[in-house]
Amino acid sequence: MLHLGEVISLVVAVFWTVTALFADKASHRLGSMSANVLRLSLAVVFLGVLLWVSIGSPFPVYASGKAWLWLGLSALVGYLFGDWCLFNCYLSIGARFGQLFMTLAPPMAAVAGWAILGETLSWRSLFAMGITLCGIAISILSRDSGHKVHLTLPLKGVLLGLGAGMGQGIGLVLSKVGMQHYAASLPVDAPSAMNAMLPFASTMIRAMVGAAGFFTLMALQKELPVLRRNLHDRKGMRYALIMTLFGPVLGVSLSLMAVQYTHAGIASTLMALTPVFILFPYAFIYKQRIKLREVLGVVVSMTGVALFFLL
Repeated sequence: MLHLGEVISLVVAVFWTVTALFADKASHRLGSMSANVLRLSLAVVFLGVLLWVSIGSPFPVYASGKAWLWLGLSALVGYLFGDWCLFNCYLSIGARFGQLFMTLAPPMAAVAGWAILGETLSWRSLFAMGITLCGIAISILSRDSGHKVHLTLPLKGVLLGLGAGMGQGIGLVLSKVGMQHYAASLPVDAPSAMNAMLPFASTMIRAMVGAAGFFTLMALQKELPVLRRNLHDRKGMRYALIMTLFGPVLGVSLSLMAVQYTHAGIASTLMALTPVFILFPYAFIYKQRIKLREVLGVVVSMTGVALFFLL
């Protein structure tokens, strides 16, 4: 099929839009902590079944101690910190603006790659980062009658959005290091499917550590009774199931497939269209009016993302 990779990438962006919409609902109904525990726990179950069918083991076998260390760190940064910020950001300013802040993930990953891996940070990347930041600024800043610039969103929501983008970007780089250690630890007699399933096994390690981290936080805050009550909330559990299926399971699987059929830069740019796709369904569901300034901000921010991947 012509342009199969591009089509799959657009499907992934739609799936991640669905994930964001139901994560917003789950956060409001279950609370951010419970929503994350349930999402990551369900992801572990789904990924375990996938690994069992493909390599004959429901666990991420062959991972070395270093792989567990780096993937665990990526889970603490990306899930425990980043997703905690993201889900609370949904509670404060909604998924529409929350996803806009996620356009900061690629620039944050570039900075983390420079700091942790010694990767080159070119002037073109810095230019693309500046465009992305300008787009976000257009969306969240406005002038009053006295020409003073002020935030149109609660400061708490903005800070949580920044934390979410930062956690996602840095977590991605840490997971890259972890996957490199995981690949290096594979024995020569490992099942042939293990190479293809390596991202899923790595994701499972991250999900296990992330779920354990959120569960521990809930235990320390004596919120486990809330989690138990939420397990009996059928609508809330449906929200958690849908966001898990369309996010960590189908979204990740198809994103890996997309880069097999088209250039990674094109695939990444198309998959990052979620802030655009979420505008109108979110406005329709929550009866919100979309301002021209907000649309312009999203377009400018997405231009920065596109420049970042395609330059």
